[in-house]
Amino acid sequence: MKYLLVLAVIVIAYLLWRGARTRDIQRGRRDTPALPQDMVRCPVCSVHLPRPDAVPGASGRLYCCAEHRRIGGN
Repeated sequence: MKYLLVLAVIVIAYLLWRGARTRDIQRGRRDTPALPQDMVRCPVCSVHLPRPDAVPGASGRLYCCAEHRRIGGN
């Protein structure tokens, strides 16, 4: 009898979980991954970083930080 009760609890939990997930999908709240970003390489240390995080330097070069921009300008 206790196994039947455990099975009933598991089935009810699954149905509640599936119902909540279905409502989220219908509302458009899916877990979508972030869009890929353009990556650039710092010419001083060769680290790759997203373009929005890069520090612009002379002649269109992109650096990882202001210190490397100063070093790379020489």
